[in-house]
Amino acid sequence: MSLHISIFEGGNALSDFRVQQLLPRLAAISPQIQGLSARFVHLAVTEAMLDAAQQQTLAALLTYGEPAHTAPVGTLLVVTPRFGTVSPWASKATDIAHNCGLQLKRIERITEFHIQLKDGLLSKATLTPEQLLAVADVLHDRMTESVMRTRDEALGLFTELHPAPMEQVDVLNGGEAALQDANKRWGLALAEDEIAYLVNAFTQLKRNPTDVELMMFAQANSEHCRHKIFNAEFTIDGEAQSHSLFGMIRHTEKTSPQYTVVAYSDNASIMEGHTVERFLATNNGKDLPQYEKVSATNHVLMKVETHNHPTAISPYPGASTGNGGEIRDEGATGRGSKPKAGMSGFTVSKLWDSQLGRPSHMASPLQIMTEGPLGGAAFNNEFGRPNLTGYFREYEQDVAGVTRGYHKPIMIAGGLGVIDSEQTKKIEFPAGTLLIQLGGPGMRIGMGGSAASSMASGTNAAELDFDSVQRGNPEIERRAQEVINHCWAQGKNNPILAIHDVGAGGLSNAFPELTNDAGRGARFDLRAVPLEESGLAPKEIWSNESQERYVMAIAPESLEQFKAFCERERCPFAVVGVATEERHLIVANEDAVRSAGPSQASTAPSGGSEPHEVGSVGAAVNMPMNVLLGKPPKMHRDVTRVERTSAPMDLTGVSLQESVINVLSHPTVASKRFLITIGDRAVGGLTHRDQMVGPWQVPVADVAVTLADYQSFAGEAMSMGERTPLASLDAPASGRMAVAEAITNLLAAPFELPRVKLSANWMAACGEAGEDAALYDTVKAVGLELCPALGISIPVGKDSLSMRTQWAENGETQKVTSPVSLIISAFASIADVRGTLTPQLNNTDDTTLVLVQLGEGKRRMAGSILGQVLNQAGDQVPDLDDAQDLVKLVNAVNALRAQGKILAYHDRSDGGLMAAVCEMAFAGQVGVALNVDMLITEGDGINDSRAEYGDTKNWASQVSARREELTLQALFNEELGVVLQVRTSERNEVMQTLREHGLSKHSHFVGKTRPASAALEHGKGAISVWRDTKEVFTAKLADLHQVWDSVSWKICQQRDNPACADAEHAAAGNPTDPGMHVHLPVGITDNVAAPFINVAAKPKVAVLREQGVNSHVEMAYAFAEAGFDAYDVHMTDLQTGRAKLQDFKGLVACGGFSYGDTLGAGIGWARSITFNPVLSEQMQQFFARTDTFGLGVCNGCQMFAELADIIPGAEHWPRFTTNQSERFEARLSMVEVLESPSLFFAGMAGARLPIAVAHGEGFANFSQRGNAANVLPAMRFVDNHGAATEAYPFNPNGSAGGLTSVTTADGRFTAMMPHPERVFRNVQMSWTDLAASGGVDAFSPWMRMWRNARKWVG
Repeated sequence: MSLHISIFEGGNALSDFRVQQLLPRLAAISPQIQGLSARFVHLAVTEAMLDAAQQQTLAALLTYGEPAHTAPVGTLLVVTPRFGTVSPWASKATDIAHNCGLQLKRIERITEFHIQLKDGLLSKATLTPEQLLAVADVLHDRMTESVMRTRDEALGLFTELHPAPMEQVDVLNGGEAALQDANKRWGLALAEDEIAYLVNAFTQLKRNPTDVELMMFAQANSEHCRHKIFNAEFTIDGEAQSHSLFGMIRHTEKTSPQYTVVAYSDNASIMEGHTVERFLATNNGKDLPQYEKVSATNHVLMKVETHNHPTAISPYPGASTGNGGEIRDEGATGRGSKPKAGMSGFTVSKLWDSQLGRPSHMASPLQIMTEGPLGGAAFNNEFGRPNLTGYFREYEQDVAGVTRGYHKPIMIAGGLGVIDSEQTKKIEFPAGTLLIQLGGPGMRIGMGGSAASSMASGTNAAELDFDSVQRGNPEIERRAQEVINHCWAQGKNNPILAIHDVGAGGLSNAFPELTNDAGRGARFDLRAVPLEESGLAPKEIWSNESQERYVMAIAPESLEQFKAFCERERCPFAVVGVATEERHLIVANEDAVRSAGPSQASTAPSGGSEPHEVGSVGAAVNMPMNVLLGKPPKMHRDVTRVERTSAPMDLTGVSLQESVINVLSHPTVASKRFLITIGDRAVGGLTHRDQMVGPWQVPVADVAVTLADYQSFAGEAMSMGERTPLASLDAPASGRMAVAEAITNLLAAPFELPRVKLSANWMAACGEAGEDAALYDTVKAVGLELCPALGISIPVGKDSLSMRTQWAENGETQKVTSPVSLIISAFASIADVRGTLTPQLNNTDDTTLVLVQLGEGKRRMAGSILGQVLNQAGDQVPDLDDAQDLVKLVNAVNALRAQGKILAYHDRSDGGLMAAVCEMAFAGQVGVALNVDMLITEGDGINDSRAEYGDTKNWASQVSARREELTLQALFNEELGVVLQVRTSERNEVMQTLREHGLSKHSHFVGKTRPASAALEHGKGAISVWRDTKEVFTAKLADLHQVWDSVSWKICQQRDNPACADAEHAAAGNPTDPGMHVHLPVGITDNVAAPFINVAAKPKVAVLREQGVNSHVEMAYAFAEAGFDAYDVHMTDLQTGRAKLQDFKGLVACGGFSYGDTLGAGIGWARSITFNPVLSEQMQQFFARTDTFGLGVCNGCQMFAELADIIPGAEHWPRFTTNQSERFEARLSMVEVLESPSLFFAGMAGARLPIAVAHGEGFANFSQRGNAANVLPAMRFVDNHGAATEAYPFNPNGSAGGLTSVTTADGRFTAMMPHPERVFRNVQMSWTDLAASGGVDAFSPWMRMWRNARKWVG
C-alpha cells in the first residue's frame, strides 16, 4: 500500500525569550552561533491523495499559534518524534482530523531549527560534526525525539517497519550459559538463582523458552514487581532475624486494623470513608445521562508510587508517566474507582555548585527540578486531578566517609481517591470471561522498565535505559477513566468484574496478574492487541510499557454495554483474551479469542488498530502459571551493620545573620512556589486546603484537605513526612522522624489518631556496606515499634532498593549512595474540615507564639539544614524518643482546636524554629519578636540553670560565645515540635491545657507578634531575635521573604518567561501589598433563584464536554443547585443524534483539555463542530434562538471564542492564546465583575473577590481575531488594591486591561477564563474574607451566576 504525504508549514515554535534562554547554551558550544529560529512543520499521511477541499480543511485545521518568523536561512536541524514511536501530539491531532471528517492515517509534527552563524572575515562559518551533535543535544530530548539534517529524512517516520522475529534461547543444549548471555543482551536483570530456576523449569517442559517468555518472566519477577528483598530472610551480624521486612509492615495492620477495608491486596489500599451525597450522571448505554444526587457510602483509597529511574533519565516524561501510573492505580482498585487528589515529591542532589560528576545519560539535578515537576503537573492538570501537597529536598554531603546524594532522584507520585463501598472487592471470574484492554495502543516504549528500575543507575547500558522511559498521554487516560466511572456507577450491575492497571512489564505483567488473582489461566491472541506503530516484535507487543492502559475482566453478556460506554467516550478497547479453567498461560498468534466470544470483539477492536499479523510464530508463551508466578527460590540476605559516626557540629564563630540567609535560601527550606503554581489545585471542586495560604497566597500549608462531596463538610486529609539526611548517621531515627513529621503536618487538620493510615515508600542502596542492615533496623523501628505504639497502620507502600549511581571518570569509579530513605504519606478521613488550621499568623490581635517541643528540650543538630550549609554532618540526630509524646501532642492540639484557642499552627522541621516562624510571618505579613532565653538553658533544669535567673548581664558577658552557639542551636535544631499562635490573653489557659496533656515541661512562650495596632513601633514588619534582654538579630520581613523566594525565582527565570519570573519575585513579600480582599455589592448573596427552584418542570441545561474535558461534574452541580436539570452531553451524543440541542435551554462548555489542547486550546473542539455540517447547523440554530443561553469556561471559553463567527454578537471576541509567562498558571486571582449585559453577572457589577484560575492559554489575543475597542468585557483581573492590572502574577496571562471574560450585546452568551464552578462554596476557597462573604458554611458570591441564569429563564 503506497502512502501519500502532504506537507503543511506551521507556526512559530520558539518565542523570543525562549531563544534568548537557549542562545547562551549554544554560544558555549560555538561562539559563531548568533541566532536561532524554529517553526513547526506538519506531515499528513493518507492512503489516497487529498482533494482541494480536503487540503483546504486540513490547512485550516493546522493553522494555530503565532505565525512563523521569516528567518534568515541557517544551518538546519530537524527534530522529529523518535523513529518507531508516535507522539502523543500526533495521536490527538489525528483524532481531531477524524472527528472533522478527514480520512487520514496520521498527522505528525516536526520542528525545523535554523541556526544562524556569524561568518569570519575571510571564511564562511560552519559547525564541526561534534558541535552539531552538541547543539542537537540542547535542542531535543533524546529519550523521545530524533534529530536529522533534512526534512526528507523525517519522512522516514512513516516507513513501515518489519518486526524482528521471535527468538528462542537454547537452554536445552546451552544451559545456564545461554541464558546468562540473553540476560545481558536484553537487560533482563535476572538473578543467578532465577537463571537456574528457569533452566530447570524449561528442561522439565522439554523445550527452549522464547524471548517473549523470558522478557515476561524478567518483568514479573523483577525486584521492582516482586519485592524480593522485602520478602527475604535476613541474617544480621550472624544472627537470624525472625521477621521479613514485609512481615514487619504487615504487623502494623495486625495490631491496628481499625478502619482499614483493603490492605496489601490491590492496586491501592482502602480505608473507611463517609456517607456522601454522590452526584453523577448514570449512563445506561442508551439514554442521555442526567445528573442526580444519591446517598451512598464512599470509601477512601490511598496509593503512593515512585518513578525514580525514568525521571533520572528523562525528567519530563519520567515524572509525567509516574503520575499517570499512580492515577491508574487509583482508578483500577476493586471493580473500578475514581482518583481525587494528588501529592508529589522530589529529592535530588545539589542544584548548584556541586563538586560531583554524573553519568552522561542521566539528567542533572537542576534539569530534573526544572523539567520533572512540569511533566508531573502537566499530567495531573490534563487528567483533571488537583495536586495538593508534596515536598522537595536537596541533599548531597560526605557523611562518615560515604558520599551521600540523590543522583538517582526520588520522584514520588501519590494521592487519594474514592470507591463505592460495594465495589471494593474484585470478583473471582469464571472461565469464559473476556479479558479486555482499555485505553491507548501499544508502542515500542518502556521496554524493560521494571528490570531497569531494579538496577543501580549507571550500571545499565544507556540504550537500555532509554528503552525504559515511557511517554504520557493524559487525555486518553481521562477517556478511559470516564469509561471506568460509567461502569462502577452501575452499582451491582457493574460490567467490570476485576480490573488492573498496565504499568511495569506491560500486558505481560497485567494480564497474568489479573487472571492469577481469580485462580484462572488464560489464552491470548497477540494479533488482537491494539498497536500504534509497525515493526513490533512479539516480545515488544507483549511487554512494552505504553501508558494509559488498563486490563479488565468482563462477562460476555456485558460486552455490548461496555462497548457503548467506550464508543461514547471515544476510548479504544479490544478483547485480547479469554479466561480458562486450566491454570496455564498461552499467548499465540491464533484464534484463541475468536472461538471464545462475540466476533466483533476479536476482528475489529473498537477504536484500536485493525488486527495485525505478527508473523507465523507459533505460541509466544505456553507455560503453566506457576512457572511464571510460582515462587523462585526465596532470597536470603546475610548482612552486617556498619556504625556511622561523625564529629559534633562546631558552631564557633558562625554568624547568626549568615545562617538565617543561608538556611532560608536552601532549596529544602525555600519557597516551593515554582512547584505549585504550575499545578491545578481546584479542579473537581472538592479542594478545601491547598498549599497556598492566606490573602498573599504563600506556599506554606502543612496539610492537604479535600471535601467528601459538594454539600457536607466531611472530607479527607493527607500530608507527607521525610527526614532522609538523618539516615546517613542513624537510619531508624530517620524513620521515626518521617512518621512523626507526617503526623505533625497532618495535625493542621482535625483528625482522630486511630483513623490515620500511612503509606511507606522505602528506598535504599541495598548491597552497599551497612545499607541492608540499616533498612532492616528502620523497618523494624517503624513497623514493630512506633506504629503499634501510636495505634496506626501502614496498609500500603512501595520499595525502590537500587538507590545508588556509579560511573567512571578519568578511569576511576565514582559513586553516590542515597541514605536509607523513608517517605511517609499520612491519610485520614475527617468528620469536619472546618477545623483545619494554617500557618498564617493573625496580624491584628495581641498574640503569643508557643513552641511545643517533643525532643525533651534537646538540640540535636546532626543532619540539619544548618549543618548542610556549613558542610558539617554533626554527631547526634533528632529523634522521637517517646511515641507517647506524639499521642499527647495530637490530643492536646485537638483539645485546643475545639476550644478555638489556636489562631495559627505550623510544625518545626527543616530549618528549625527560625524557618517555621518566618514562614508563619510571611503568610500573615506581620512582624515577630522571638525570645530564645527559655530554649538555651543548659543542664538538668534544676541544678545548673539557676544562673539563668541570676545576674544575666554578667553571665552573658562571661560566656557570650557559648550563648551564641546555643542561640544557633535553639533557632536551627530540627527536633520535633509545633508552633502555635494564641491570644496573649489566653496563653496561660493554653499552657494549662498543655500541662494536662503532659507537655508543659518543654513548651515555652517564644515570641510575640508585632501587629500594626501594637503600641510598640519597634519590630513591626520585621523578624527579631532577643536573648538576655538584647536584640541579637533583626531583619525586615520583606528582605527575608525575598531570600526565601530566591530558589523559585532562579528556577523560574530559566524555565518560564524571565520578565514574569522577575515580576513575581519582586512582588514576594512586598510590604505595600494589602493582600486579596472581598468587596461585594449589596444583595449579591441573595438567592434570586429561590422562587424557581422547586418547580415541576425544570429547564434543561446541556453540560457539554469533549474528550479531555475534566470540569463537568462541579459545573453540573452548580446548575442543579440553582434549579436546572443538568444533562451530561458528550460531543459524540450530538454527533450520533443521541442528544439534540433543540431540547435544551442552556449550554455550558466546560473546562479541561479537549484533545489535550493539541492544535491550540479549544480549537480542535471548535473545529470538530464548524467542520461538521450537521453539528455546525445545530449549534447555529441553538445560538439563534432568543430563549437560550450559553456559558463557556476556560477550555469552553477558548472553544466559544473559536465559534464567535456563529454566535450572534460575538464578532468582536478575541482568540485566547498562550499566556505571556508561557506556562500553565494555577492561581487564586482577584477579579472585578464589570457592568455588562451578561445575564450571568446581573447584580454583580462592582464585585471584587478571588476566583480559581487554571489555564495555559488565557491571553486575550486581538491580533488574530476580534476588536479590542468594541468587545464587551464582563470581568477583568485586578491587583490587590482593586485596580485593573496587566502586571504578573496578579494578571496570570497578561491580557490587556486585565480582560478575562467577554459577553454579547443581549447578554445571553458569556465566555470566561476563570473557574467559578470550583469555588461556588466558601469552603472551597483557598482564601476568602469569610466575614464579608457569609461565613465558611455559605455558598460563595459566585453562586449568584447560576441563580441569575435560573431567574433569567423564569
